[in-house]
Amino acid sequence: MSFSLSTVMAGAGNPVTMLRNSKAGIYVYPVVAPEFQNWRNEQVAWRQSAVLFDQSHHMDELIVEGPQATEFLSQHGINSFANFDLNRAKHFVPVTPAGHVIGDHIIFREREDKYVLVGRAPTSNWLMFCAAWAKWNVRLKYDPRSPSRPEGERVLREHYRFQIQGPDAPRIFEKMNGGPVPDIKFFHVDWINVGSKKVQALRHGMSGAPGLEIWGPYKDKDYIHSTILQAARDAGVNLVQCGSRAYATNTLESGWIPSPLPGIYTGEGMLKDYRDWLAADSYEAAGSIGGSFVSANIEDYYVNPFELGYDFYIGWKKDDFVGKAALQAMKGSPKNRKKVTFEWNRDDVMKVIASNFEPGLPFKWIDFPLSNYASSSADMVMQGDRMVGMSMFNGFSYNERCVLSLGVVAQDVQEGDILTLKWGEPETTGKTSAEPHRQTEIRVRVAPTPYAAEARTNYAESWRTKG
Repeated sequence: MSFSLSTVMAGAGNPVTMLRNSKAGIYVYPVVAPEFQNWRNEQVAWRQSAVLFDQSHHMDELIVEGPQATEFLSQHGINSFANFDLNRAKHFVPVTPAGHVIGDHIIFREREDKYVLVGRAPTSNWLMFCAAWAKWNVRLKYDPRSPSRPEGERVLREHYRFQIQGPDAPRIFEKMNGGPVPDIKFFHVDWINVGSKKVQALRHGMSGAPGLEIWGPYKDKDYIHSTILQAARDAGVNLVQCGSRAYATNTLESGWIPSPLPGIYTGEGMLKDYRDWLAADSYEAAGSIGGSFVSANIEDYYVNPFELGYDFYIGWKKDDFVGKAALQAMKGSPKNRKKVTFEWNRDDVMKVIASNFEPGLPFKWIDFPLSNYASSSADMVMQGDRMVGMSMFNGFSYNERCVLSLGVVAQDVQEGDILTLKWGEPETTGKTSAEPHRQTEIRVRVAPTPYAAEARTNYAESWRTKG
């Protein structure tokens, strides 16, 4: 008998029990140093000067190529491929047959028959299964993210990946390119120079400021890195390298919810086959749920594309894709929640922190700058006695001097409403990332998504502004 997600779930009795008691520990952003200066300066840099993100290690990369590559990906993502020309990128989102989000990737089209996808494990795993399950005529090359704890061993990847952004970033681009760079449209790709190397560049941004993401063969990483740093010096720009502590917090200002629970723990047919296929040590089997929301029904933790703001690029005109019928039934439903930012009350945050300096059992620690302690977070958000939403990703923005979280709320909740977030878990679980603590309440104000005004302006009519 082979060990799979199905066997792990059977042993636990309930997937919620399995995930709430996971021993995986806190999510680790691998290889990149935690801090280069300090995480406060690193956050400030993407607003006030320029920041360098090393994205070479924390994401899977999946290359899909072959005669049916376009048909295969179109069938397994909600996106329209009608306008997906060469040298373009998209935010690719697969859903289950029931319409629940599995995850997301950034997908690049390099040739008519070749795509590169970059992101977290759930989407990579799903696509590898689907390619084999229906015997598609495609070739897949999988480069998993670097190990969380390499223990001194050498780490190699297929590609390096850097992103430079901030108000002063264009001066760096011009120096490293040896002249003005092409005017690249948002989520389009062109070629630029980095010293003696020609590299692909995606017009992108993770906190609203101008930015380019560049990548190439991993063997060139050191040369590219040193050339970027020298170009910044030559341009007189204070380019701050961003460590792994600050890296993930930029999404709090720009509005992307990075780790929704994959909606794959229920359902028959291909979903049952998928759970039998997934290994017992896969992300889906070893991951964790943390937070105050406890339900015996795992589907209460699922989200759909309408709730995450992804509905405006659903390819309704495609003949078919996995989940299309379910999404058509969900469309316009008053049950669909909407994406928002929660602004945490300063005094209540200070109350939680102060409890850890007092005798007795404290409230759940709020870590800085990122306070998530599970793969997927689910904290209850209340309006009186009614649960109206779920907080799903938390952290501190030094730019805003505020603890923020991203999540979903009922349609009738309005911007500016003051709600109550239940912080901490109501019972002891087996998670090694949660210390013994008491549960408490934190007032939160419903705020726009993205929270940063710069991001709201620069991401006009993009998925980050839709909720």
